[in-house]
Amino acid sequence: MDRTIAIEAFPEISIFQENDSFQLELHPIEEQAGISTFRFSIKTDKPAQPRPVTLRWKLPYVNMAGVWKCGKIHDKRQQYDWELVHQQSRISVDAPVISVFGHDDQNGITFACSDATNLIEMNALLREEDNHLYCHLSFFQERHPAIAEYEAFIRVDTRPVLYSEALQSVSRWWESFPHLKPAAVPELARLPLYSTWYNFHQVLEEDILLHECRLAKDLGYDLIILDDGWQTMDEHRGYDYTGDWQPERFPDLPGFVAKVHALGMKMGLWFSVPFCGKKSQAYQRFKGKFLTENHRWAPVFDPRYPEVRQYLIDTYVQALEHYQLDAFKLDFIDDFRVYPETVLTRENGRDYANVNEAVDRLMTDVMAALKSLKPDIAIEFRQQYIGPAMRKFGNMFRAFDCPNDAVSNRIRTVDVKLLCGDSAVHADPQTWHPQDRVERAALQLLNAFFAVPQLSIHLRKAPEAFLKMIRFYNEYWRAHAHILLDGHFSAIHPLSNYPLLMSQLDEHTIAGVYEDVPVVWEAQSRLDVLNGKMTDFVLLRNTGRAGNFHVEVWSCQGERLLEDRCYLDERIAEIKVPAAGMVRLART
Repeated sequence: MDRTIAIEAFPEISIFQENDSFQLELHPIEEQAGISTFRFSIKTDKPAQPRPVTLRWKLPYVNMAGVWKCGKIHDKRQQYDWELVHQQSRISVDAPVISVFGHDDQNGITFACSDATNLIEMNALLREEDNHLYCHLSFFQERHPAIAEYEAFIRVDTRPVLYSEALQSVSRWWESFPHLKPAAVPELARLPLYSTWYNFHQVLEEDILLHECRLAKDLGYDLIILDDGWQTMDEHRGYDYTGDWQPERFPDLPGFVAKVHALGMKMGLWFSVPFCGKKSQAYQRFKGKFLTENHRWAPVFDPRYPEVRQYLIDTYVQALEHYQLDAFKLDFIDDFRVYPETVLTRENGRDYANVNEAVDRLMTDVMAALKSLKPDIAIEFRQQYIGPAMRKFGNMFRAFDCPNDAVSNRIRTVDVKLLCGDSAVHADPQTWHPQDRVERAALQLLNAFFAVPQLSIHLRKAPEAFLKMIRFYNEYWRAHAHILLDGHFSAIHPLSNYPLLMSQLDEHTIAGVYEDVPVVWEAQSRLDVLNGKMTDFVLLRNTGRAGNFHVEVWSCQGERLLEDRCYLDERIAEIKVPAAGMVRLART
């Protein structure tokens, strides 16, 4: 069945469903300044398994250039209506929002859904026959348990604002729902972090790690995350031994944590939440209580069983209490999903039929249990599980793995940052080959500079030039974190992978430039430009008041190469700045 509902001040919306067992309603509930909000609901007298329902509408394809979607990373091009791969989000994967932007980065249309728990399918596709943009939003595209009613809200923004402002306003809209209220962000979540993953992988040695911690603390890192390997002597990069979480490699883990604390650093541990390896004791204990045993890495716990949830909660609570932890890295939550063999019923000991709702319950209870013991606990999640529902449980959201890939780290951190509000956004741990140039290593830091830094190199083996570079930029980052993390953030030209990033607070602007494009600036009191590229100049275009400025140019190792005065008018100015260096301007 399909029917068309005419909505005033918005193109006609067509509703399609595959059966007529449900009564569908779509009502406009608010219209203000280019933002329309609708209430979508379905009801039935007798609970039934819902079939797919799709809302569709079209717009003229005028001043539209690209499409911003969660998880698309380098691919923000326009899709066509003959392409069949659509964006899907659920509680542990991405977020239900799409933003179509123009050639001037202006918002064409940004539409979002309030259901951040269940699977939502969305797309905005160009049809070549009529040059119109065809948008759709679909519910129940994956198998869903039987229900009697359902409700969600849909927000459509067609304001002529920057696409980034449209996305950030969606984030604030999600926050207005009581069931999507984000977790508080402790100060620890906003401090630079040292990771053991890329430099050590599973080969961890206590004495070496303590040496690394001394160096990391001196360079400005306050937290170490002990990643995979602490719980097993196996070094094969697999997950066969996950599930028991006994510190085989660290027989006195409380003692090791105490030594880290004595150095002035905080301590966190990695856990792969859903995996229960076949070589673990837990696998035998929970046999038959998995969403699947056919995952390529390990069987996946079924969180619909209360005893499974309690086991996971107890695991983290005991680790917090026994080891005196300050943080957790809870990994692979996106592998909680409906698999072909997953039965969607509430029976045989399961107190939930819906997998996504059970994940919400699990993570709600984990967060409550940990915060009851340590209110300022820091919890890291990783892209793709960075949506509005996950912000209830995590307060550190990290870019997906992109080792030694500065450009991807920039794109991924920005993509997360545009939707994460006040939650702390973290870079993927920065790493590089030890024989690379210090300037190119500095690019790893600069490309993710508008997020919280993470580092994963062998500090004890690093040449002095690299340590000077890390120290210089960490000291600068810490001194200006309030601007970088809390300022008004703009990510310019998403279709070109964000070649210019800017954050402004009061009269101070920090810009990161990653291609030879001009920094367009209204000549407020202060401007710092990070030259995140290998060319030796920065271009400035003053769109504000002309005047005299004090200028300082710095190398990536913290050497001040120039201190002078200059006059900036409306013309483009070129300033010599070394690769991976910085220029600072202050109005006189």
